[in-house]
Amino acid sequence: MRVIDSHTGGEPTRVILDGGPDLGTGSLAERATKLATEHEGFYRSVMLEPRGQPAMVGALVVAPVDPDCAVGVIYFDAAAVIGMCGHGTIGLAVTLHHAGLLPLGPHLIETPAGRVRVTLHDGHTVTVENIESRLVQPDVVLDVPDIGQVTGDLAYGGNWFFIVDPSPVPLVVDNIPALTHATKLVRAAAWAENICGENGEAVDHVIFQAPSPVAGVLSRNFTLCPDDAYDRSPCGTGSSARLACLAARGDLPPETEVIQESIIGSQYRLSYRPGPQGGVLPSITGTAFITAESQLFFQENDPFVSGIHA
Repeated sequence: MRVIDSHTGGEPTRVILDGGPDLGTGSLAERATKLATEHEGFYRSVMLEPRGQPAMVGALVVAPVDPDCAVGVIYFDAAAVIGMCGHGTIGLAVTLHHAGLLPLGPHLIETPAGRVRVTLHDGHTVTVENIESRLVQPDVVLDVPDIGQVTGDLAYGGNWFFIVDPSPVPLVVDNIPALTHATKLVRAAAWAENICGENGEAVDHVIFQAPSPVAGVLSRNFTLCPDDAYDRSPCGTGSSARLACLAARGDLPPETEVIQESIIGSQYRLSYRPGPQGGVLPSITGTAFITAESQLFFQENDPFVSGIHA
């Protein structure tokens, strides 16, 4: 299996160029469902140690259905197939350019969540115009064990987010273990209270927000992903959901660029345009860097051929 690895703001992406399972020729959503239901062993074996690493997201390159799209992609981590991935899309564009498969300039990419536009400004810098994002339920109050009452917004940015602002735990690097524990508790409370999307979609990510101490930066975040790892980047789909919340409250005018940073200090430049369905069309600009090109092997006599599940 041929793969190219990169990181976007510290968050790793593994692009699978060939050697993935045959998912047929249905829509991207249908193929994503097939990957999730029939090939769990495949995507977990690619993401888990000893081949993968914590926080890594996989990007399986597939043929698009939409003839206007340069490529199709299905994203996943060690725990789930996901609808969209912002840092992964930045990493995908940089990877395809590195491989000679995508020239500089604008391109459309098809994902299970919808069509997104990427602009490759150079070999590292990419702007992603994400799918329309929206605030779904504002000011949801949860009773969270060990924390108490927490108020947050349920929002959609290509994945489902519960966004807590301000964070109940200070957003500093030394608190990453405590932040991971607290966000897992909040997600469990959201599940227990059936806080979900219009069609029953469960919260898969939790974000804690706080002001940044860095001049010129709007805010800092900590994002828990479905595999219980934290996002080293500021989270592209989470930033999209955050923009939707700010816009709905009138706290950020359209076309106004702001900077969002992650818990480790990596940054995205963000802005939005009003969306046709009443949400926002987010714009996310970040940088990615290639870290490896390799072939993955799956030997039958390897006791950890399916990954380490401990």
